[in-house]
Formats: sequence, structure tokens, C-alpha cells
Amino acid sequence: SKIQIRPLLLKGRVMYQVTRTVGQKELHENHEREEVLCLTDNWMQQDFRQLQLEAKGIQGTVLASKKGRLTIKTKKTQGREDFVPMLTHNRQKKYLLQEGVPVPYLIDLGIMNEAGRIKNARYDKFKQLNRFLEFIEDILPRLPKDREVNIIDFGCGKSYLTFVLYYYFSEIKKRKVRIVGLDLKADVIRNCNAAAKKYGYENLHFEIGDINGYRADFPVDMVVTLHACDTATDFALYNAICWNARMIFSVPCCQHELNGQIETEDYALLTRYGIIKERFAALATDAIRANLLECCGYKTQILEFIDFAHTPKNLLIRAVRKGGAGSARLIVPKTVKKRYLGEVERMMEEFRLNPTLYRLLDGAGWLD
Repeated sequence: SKIQIRPLLLKGRVMYQVTRTVGQKELHENHEREEVLCLTDNWMQQDFRQLQLEAKGIQGTVLASKKGRLTIKTKKTQGREDFVPMLTHNRQKKYLLQEGVPVPYLIDLGIMNEAGRIKNARYDKFKQLNRFLEFIEDILPRLPKDREVNIIDFGCGKSYLTFVLYYYFSEIKKRKVRIVGLDLKADVIRNCNAAAKKYGYENLHFEIGDINGYRADFPVDMVVTLHACDTATDFALYNAICWNARMIFSVPCCQHELNGQIETEDYALLTRYGIIKERFAALATDAIRANLLECCGYKTQILEFIDFAHTPKNLLIRAVRKGGAGSARLIVPKTVKKRYLGEVERMMEEFRLNPTLYRLLDGAGWLD
């Protein structure tokens, strides 16, 4: 019934957003200039008889007769000095990391310039970092307010996220925080510690260490694991559970373990084709992990971290301890444990699976 077109600045390029009203719905599409001119020409010839245009100081009307003849009228408008081009009507998303506020580490990484403006080529990374902070912001009240927040980042790598986490808590939220980043690469750890010292991040430290068997000498409030490869994610989740961490944020990567185990007769079409088998194994791995976290007293969600178009490794497991504070193991209702554990064990039986996290938790008595 109606089509609206407006210019839109998208990643530094001028595009044209087309909004079509179809019944009670509004459908949105973005097009290049030449595409939208062609579409408009077709709409005026086939579907519509009138086009209204508006700009600063002028309005236009295009009328189409049944024979296709166009009549164009324009008139100047008064009192429109406050007119704002629709290009700037783009509602700017309010990011937790604000554009225009320089962050030293992000400047050094080349994500923003000295004025705090995000570089076009690094905008996706900027949005990814903000997306992660939004997941924390949602449940921030569950973290302690009477002492510093303790966070461990397993497999921190170059620590994009670790530095941003520290900045978020200490600078944006004005909360006391201690973060330990853990990785196996000595040169990476050395560089990260040097950077933390450079920025004056006194409670941000990096250590060489393996996720499996790591011991923390302080109460752990949050465990983060971003793209820990294959079963490294399982060991990180297991440690977090044993520490009764209040929150767990995990973006799994390279879920190879179950892909090498899967066998089934009744559902052979899921394992016959390589790429289907690989994706099914990855999804099954994370679904099992989420259920096992529920069995251990966590409210668990699997969320989309970043758009699938950028990477297939786009799922984030967010788990929040239901009992809140306390070092004692939570008592999970038998009906809850039976439901979630039953689903896992039926899948294990059907596909002949033996996942690492299940073995770790079962051996420690968490699944009794």
C-alpha cells in the first residue's frame, strides 16, 4: 500500500533503504542508487500513480497518468530551516563502548582513531565487542557489589575482549574488578602484560597456563572462554562449575570430538553428508553442554553472538548460577536433573557419544 525510500549511511557508504508496507507488516531492504532508481521507475509504471519527495527548502510531486505520462511539480517550502536530511535520521545505536570516546587499547588495535571514531573496516569487530558487553549488562545485578568482581578468561589469546572487559567494569561501570587472562603462548602473555602496564590496568594480569587443571586462589565470579578449541571449552566449563562461578560466557570453537564419534542407524541422513554431519555435531555438542550446565544448577541460554554471515562460530553459551552467591554445591531438583540429564543420555545412546564434559562431571559426582 505504501513505499518509503530514504538515504542511509551504511558502513561509510550511501545506500537507500526501501520500506514496503504490506498489510500490517513493514518490509525493509537496502539498495544501491541505480537499483532503487530502476525499482522506482517500475513502481511508478505498474503499481503507483503518485510520488512525494521532500528535501530541505523544496517539495516535489510526481503524478503518473494511466497512459504513463508523468507530471512533475515542485514548490519551495518556508520555515524548514530545522529540516534534517533523512540520512541523519538513522537512529544511532547506543553502544556501551561509545563512538567518540577514545579507548587507548582500541586505538592501538586500529579499531578507532585518536578521536574515538570507529574505522569503517573494523566496525564489525567494534559491534562484536559491544554485543558481548550487552550480554553481561543484562545480568550485571547478579554480580557482587560489596567487593571486587573476579573474572578468569581462559584461552585469552591477544585479549581483545579481556581488555574491553576491564575497561567496561573499571571505567564505564566504576566497579572494582580483577581479571586473569590465561593462555599457553608465552609471547602473547608477555605482550598482554606489557599492554596492561602501559594502560595502567593494575588488576589485569596474564599468566601462562593450561585450562585443564588450573587452580584459582580466589572466589571466581565469572568465567569467559572465547573460541577455546574443541574440548578446551569443556575443561573451562568444568572448572567454572567446580568453582561455583556465578556466570559463564563461552563461545565454543572447533567441536571435533563428537564429529569423530557419531554413529547412528535410524538417523543416518544426519551423518551421511560431511558438512551436515559437521554442523550437526557442533550443534549437538553445545546443546549437550547447555543441558549439563542446567543439571549443575545454571540457567543456560544459547545466544547468537555475531551474525552468521561473518562466521559460523557464532553461538554463545550464557549460564547464570541459579543460587547466586555461595561456595556450596547447589542442590538441583531431581525432576529438573532427570529431564535435562535424560535428554543428554538418550542422545548419547542414540548416536554413541561420550562427550568430555559429561565424563568430567560424572566422574566428580555432579550428575548423581
